[in-house]
Amino acid sequence: MAGASSGTPLRQRVLISILTVTTLAVVLFALPLAVAVDRLYRSEAIATLQEKAARAAVVVPDSLPTAPGQKLPETPSLSGVGVYDIAGRRVAGVGPDRSALAAGHRTSPARVGVEGGDLAAIAPIASDQEVAGTVRVAIPYSTVIDRVYRAWAAMALFAAIAIGLAAVIARRQARRLAAPLEQLTHAARALGDGDFSVRAQRSGVRETDTASEALEDTAVHLGRLLDRERAFSSDVSHQLRTPLTALRVGLESAVTRPDADLRAALKDALTRSEHLSDIVEDLVSLVRQPGFTLVPVDAGAVLTEVGDRWQGPLDARGRRLDRVVEPHLPRFAAPPAALRQILDVLLSNALWHGEGTVTMTARQVDGSVAIDVSDDGPGMPEEPPESPEPAEGAEGPDAPADLAADDGHGRGLPLARSLASAAGGSLLLGRAAPKPVFTVTFPVAAGSGTGPNGTQSSPGGTNGASPRAPRGWPAASSKQ
Repeated sequence: MAGASSGTPLRQRVLISILTVTTLAVVLFALPLAVAVDRLYRSEAIATLQEKAARAAVVVPDSLPTAPGQKLPETPSLSGVGVYDIAGRRVAGVGPDRSALAAGHRTSPARVGVEGGDLAAIAPIASDQEVAGTVRVAIPYSTVIDRVYRAWAAMALFAAIAIGLAAVIARRQARRLAAPLEQLTHAARALGDGDFSVRAQRSGVRETDTASEALEDTAVHLGRLLDRERAFSSDVSHQLRTPLTALRVGLESAVTRPDADLRAALKDALTRSEHLSDIVEDLVSLVRQPGFTLVPVDAGAVLTEVGDRWQGPLDARGRRLDRVVEPHLPRFAAPPAALRQILDVLLSNALWHGEGTVTMTARQVDGSVAIDVSDDGPGMPEEPPESPEPAEGAEGPDAPADLAADDGHGRGLPLARSLASAAGGSLLLGRAAPKPVFTVTFPVAAGSGTGPNGTQSSPGGTNGASPRAPRGWPAASSKQ
């Protein structure tokens, strides 16, 4: 986190960027405008002087006065006008005694220039074919300069106002852009601390709102994933604890009973340890490959493999296991490890919470293969208790070894249901009571086709029961 505070803040970057662009635009616009204003005011002053000089040249007679300083006739056109001879000497009116602009121009047109601090315009006085003299009209040059400076000052004031307004807008815009990112930062840190309920406020900026939605979706996904992992860990611990408890109870029973058959007990312990090893390998493979590798599975082979493993415990309790496979049943796509765990959970529940014959039936259902697990017991309640009580008689060293395989009704069902859903299948309760029926369904593998008899079984469990999700059992979809 050392580099988290390094770099320029976004607020400052936005503020500097907007002010820089605004200042540059004002300068690039103001400089040509200032030059244009200077030229405009000069041109206006010169045009006014030239017009007045031309009018005065028409009024002044071509026979110039000979006495220097002589007054001109009282005419509005001649106010502030000076008359000069060809040598540039003032002979009448007002102005400097000598004028370089007016000297030596017998045939020259009107002229304009700065002379003695004045902006002056010279107009010739025509006499027949030559110039008899000139008329000079002038104003203080400082008057023109002052007017230009006042215009420039007004332009500078407006430029300062524009830059000030840009600064206010830039600060507001910087706050609007930076605030959502700062909120996203706080939300991301809260998410990193384990708060999956983070919600970022909407700012109206599409990019930041999109990032906020992505962060919220990530938080929801991570929360669900963590809940799923916790539930999976809890269920897995139960799956591991079940055979370990059975193994421990069996060994304790063999040790504490004087007439116990130690050879049979060791053989039973070896069988249970192998089963435990298979469970560990299956669970490890499921954890390492959360996406599940689907392979074509033969339902008959699966029922044979799983049934052989549970035949002994059922025989020990005087119960029968029947396996029914529909003829010409196609293969179905399922992960073997997950399928074994699902069927183990269902058979374990049938063993310790059911009665009578346990039946596994494999059949085809509308493009899928369904495996029903049922027994003749009273069934399970519509809404399983959140904290199931231990099975009666499942405690104490004198209990049968396999009786400790489950510590409550349906304890491993959440794991089986989540495994089936994650693997692209489903696990539903076809009938709760009596004679409960659980149905696990997976789609037919690609290229397997349909059985030649074309039988379309009812989508329910055995005896026409329709699979459903009772209270406390959310419906398992084919996708998670």
